[in-house]
Amino acid sequence: MASTVPSTAKGRATRARIVAGAAEVLRERGVALATLDDIRDRTGTSKSQLFHYFPDGKDELLLAVAQFEADRVLEDQQPHLDRLDSWDAWYRWRDAVLDRYERQGDHCPLGALFLQVGRDRPGSRAIVTTLMRQWQDRLADGIRALRSGGLVASGIDVDRTAAALLAGIQGGVAIMMSTGDTTHLTAALDTGIANLRASAGEGSRMASLPTP
Repeated sequence: MASTVPSTAKGRATRARIVAGAAEVLRERGVALATLDDIRDRTGTSKSQLFHYFPDGKDELLLAVAQFEADRVLEDQQPHLDRLDSWDAWYRWRDAVLDRYERQGDHCPLGALFLQVGRDRPGSRAIVTTLMRQWQDRLADGIRALRSGGLVASGIDVDRTAAALLAGIQGGVAIMMSTGDTTHLTAALDTGIANLRASAGEGSRMASLPTP
């Protein structure tokens, strides 16, 4: 049975509350150990109510939580991600990204959810694809804002540059997940911004940055 978005504001609010509560439980206990009973206890939800909103059971709920966690990736970068129109704004965004992943540590809720439900599942792929597209689009918008302000070269390949920056970030996050060290993520962010500045003839000089 396929789930549908509740038709009433109350229904949507109840579903959102269940998902947010489930996300808390999964972060605390881990995907493998958390049970539907844990989630029902945390959210004050009956079994029939839980299956009303998630008729396909735990896997469907996990996908909803995965979408919730994916949304948080971008939300945690706000308001900076949508205001990348100056170098100060880019460095504030850089700090927000580092702060987010330092707080997260080497446990990735989104990755753990995908391991549980399967990365090849269409719903999982759609969540990751949408997240990466939205993230790249926002970075591209920021580069366009710099270009409009004459802060980067007018001929810069906006989409390719945004894609390269995002790829560097993801590589840094992957290494951090394995080692607990943010050195590579920091380098990816700093080098990406430095390369943007260099495109306007500022060379590879980087602004003074705080040590994470």
